[in-house]
Amino acid sequence: LCRGGLAERLCRLQNRERSAISFWRHQCLSDDKIPSDKSGVLIVKILEIFDECTIQVAICQQLEHSPLSPEDVVINAEEPILKVLFTRETAAHLKSRPQDVIHIYPPWQKLLLQNADVPVIMNTYFSQKVLLSEHSEAREKTYGLPKMLIRKNIISLAQTFRLDDLDDKLHQESSNNQVPCAPQTHDSSDSKRHPLALSAVNDSLLEMVESQGAVGWREVQVRVVIQRVYCLPAREGSRSHTQGNKPLLSNGGMFCRLCLLVQDAYGIFSEVQLQSLSSTDDVEQYCRRWEGKSCCLAGMKILQRTTRGRALGLFSLIDSLWPPVVPVKVPGQSQDSEMMTTNLPPPSFCYILTVQSGEIHVEVDEEEQISNLYQPPAVHGLKEILRMDGCNERCSFWAQVLYRRLQTKHSVPIDQREMLLFVTDSTLQNVVHGIPKVVAVSVTASCVLSMEIMEALSAGSRLVFFKDALWGNGRIICVERTVLLLQKPLLCSAAGADLSELPGPVRLDELDSAAQASSICALRGTVVGVNESTAFSWPTCNRCGNGKLEVCPQDRELLYCNQCSEVVTTPLLKMQLEVFLSCPSRPQSTVKVKVWHEVTLFVLLTMLLFLQTYEVQSVLGKEVGLLNCYVHSVTSHPNCVALEEIVLL
Repeated sequence: LCRGGLAERLCRLQNRERSAISFWRHQCLSDDKIPSDKSGVLIVKILEIFDECTIQVAICQQLEHSPLSPEDVVINAEEPILKVLFTRETAAHLKSRPQDVIHIYPPWQKLLLQNADVPVIMNTYFSQKVLLSEHSEAREKTYGLPKMLIRKNIISLAQTFRLDDLDDKLHQESSNNQVPCAPQTHDSSDSKRHPLALSAVNDSLLEMVESQGAVGWREVQVRVVIQRVYCLPAREGSRSHTQGNKPLLSNGGMFCRLCLLVQDAYGIFSEVQLQSLSSTDDVEQYCRRWEGKSCCLAGMKILQRTTRGRALGLFSLIDSLWPPVVPVKVPGQSQDSEMMTTNLPPPSFCYILTVQSGEIHVEVDEEEQISNLYQPPAVHGLKEILRMDGCNERCSFWAQVLYRRLQTKHSVPIDQREMLLFVTDSTLQNVVHGIPKVVAVSVTASCVLSMEIMEALSAGSRLVFFKDALWGNGRIICVERTVLLLQKPLLCSAAGADLSELPGPVRLDELDSAAQASSICALRGTVVGVNESTAFSWPTCNRCGNGKLEVCPQDRELLYCNQCSEVVTTPLLKMQLEVFLSCPSRPQSTVKVKVWHEVTLFVLLTMLLFLQTYEVQSVLGKEVGLLNCYVHSVTSHPNCVALEEIVLL
């Protein structure tokens, strides 16, 4: 909205109007009585109700005073007949039926129409239904009463513009156009029937928000398409929230909830936050079952209206789904089948919806075909992603995870630390030069990983599908709304051959002048120095890896493992040693390498020789390589590269 413009002033006026109405209703509820000031109050009794477009029209008879009981209601033929207009919000609040008595408080207005005998009452926001007795109040809560039908007038455009070729069918009022006012009962044996199946189904999220307000949607549904399914970490204040007896999911200390990104027929997006999930492993099956399907939302309430500036992560995902793949409806315009969707401006706002406790909220027709509006993730090769020029763009790709490393910031709790996954694919392994053969993917603490993914990465190198990761400033980041999967999605658009198959053994880039911190590389060189103060070795169990072995009580020459409760006859020797290398690829740099895993065959004899003799001269000049290393730091003053030997998954 332009600052100071007419639209902004109208928006402020509407907000003040809604606030005044909400405050007045809250005051009536808290006082539990009808306002005592009767001056200017219009008292009417409803005779008939029907709908005209978005307005509810009530044919009423004006009463002189408010009756105290049903017996006091006397129908006087001389009392004037009025046509009272209620907005959808007011009608939903009143839930009026014929024979109800309504008090309409100022400032209501009376409109006298030419050639019409019945005056029209407008501006009826401050209205209240009068419960005449306890019997009447009980009647409101009874479901077994006969259903009263609200007539809905269907007026054709031909009738509106007085065209001659009217279709007779348009003049007939069918019983199908009558909406039952009382709640519907269903056969409990039919599990597929939805309790709200007979309520009105809308196709516009905006219309639902404007008509139902932020409090909640009652007896109405909106039909949308599920574009994405993911998990979001819950806020601190939401951790104690439960739905029934089912708490929010906990993933390694992180509380999270299942979420849906949905889109309506007009292209408007909304994020729906559900409240319970048995485990994070269920996310993958929900993705396969729900994405691309149409669903009906009911019982929703607005949690937040967010904008592009407040939720960059959410809108980066929305932008990846824009423009729509099929023409969408445009409010107030004729729907041309050849309407271009490329010129539509991207969404600037999004409503965050949540379910109301105890209400049915999402109904997905899993047997339905995939919607034409659905946009599956576009799968790219890593080489193509690294050449993208944009910033904060979503990307999806297959990659082989070679190594993972938890960022060691001791001031940050373990469950909030970032994790680096070093990945590659066939497009990078086939590159000769110019592009790295391995890429680091940063997984932030806000990215929810399933236990299946965590266990798979702990077991060894796995092929992982990264869906909707974020690319920008030369980095690939897994943030909120990024999903990691082990199985290929049912629908995904990819060009070319299968990118998941590697051409052969994995190759790393050798250390050179372009090496950066927090990367991995292959290293070869000549030993020129040893840090004697940090050199040591220790035996470990060859079965469980226990590094705290004891002397066997029966045989002092053997070692014993308490965890395995067995004698260790062939222990694995682990050692830590810092050596300085001279590398042809970086002749001007001091290269320091820490070796502390089970060392490779290339340096095993060299390290053992030093640890047995502790003579630096015995290892100087020895050739080392190829070592797989993690680059800790790269400095120019002094010109030094600090590395650590690693073992790939």
